[in-house]
Amino acid sequence: MNQTTRLKPLFRPGRLLITPVALTALRANGIPVISVVLRHIAGDWGIVSDEDRRQNDLSITAGLRLISLYRLPDQTRILVLTEWDRSNTTIERLQDVASDSGGLEERPASRRYPVWPSASYAKELRA
Repeated sequence: MNQTTRLKPLFRPGRLLITPVALTALRANGIPVISVVLRHIAGDWGIVSDEDRRQNDLSITAGLRLISLYRLPDQTRILVLTEWDRSNTTIERLQDVASDSGGLEERPASRRYPVWPSASYAKELRA
């Protein structure tokens, strides 16, 4: 029996942004961007630690930042971050954000692209 599971969104993700390398990784693994977004907004935090899972659950009502981490079939880890004010949700590869030692690497921020371009975003780029 094939049943459809409907995920109930717990919050609005705001503007969706994705780095080019994260988009390439998702496509290479046959994973639609929308599936990652739907899991994240439904509270499926992926492979985050138990502490991060508890923090996310509290952050839904407290209005704090939300973090999800998903492992792709090729073992690439995709990080999804929603800002505390729910203005933006960014999808990027974990290795582009953190080094193997767990600290942040020192390098300039990479450019992020909207998942679904909107007229308002296009206007912001021209300003």
